[in-house]
Amino acid sequence: MHCHTDPNAPHWSADLVNEASRARNNGQVGSRLVNETGEYRIWLIEIKPGERLSFHTHVLNYFWVATSAGQARSRNLDGRVVEVDYAPGDTRHMHFGPGEFMTHDLENIGSTVLSFTTVEDKRSPNQPLLLD
Repeated sequence: MHCHTDPNAPHWSADLVNEASRARNNGQVGSRLVNETGEYRIWLIEIKPGERLSFHTHVLNYFWVATSAGQARSRNLDGRVVEVDYAPGDTRHMHFGPGEFMTHDLENIGSTVLSFTTVEDKRSPNQPLLLD
């Protein structure tokens, strides 16, 4: 996994800023919730080239695993824009203390379908966000 951050990147529009500001309670962190137990939520993410997973908010500890190679751009609520090259098996673990959260989107800027499995741990310090 290779990434770089460009805080001055021109990848924000008025619509994206508006969407991000409304996403604080959007717990839809994947394309499809495939399993939920008392302890975990398991999500699949599949994004075609040029498509985007809308802004969503993470409050639970989680990890993701890339299941395909590809490139993505993620815009964070704090204004940072990060572009990452993924390889199958790339993994990252994220942890959040009480009241902490992260709001971002995920846009496929590559030429292949980008896919991940994301597992949220509902035993985290924060309560899970409600799903629609």
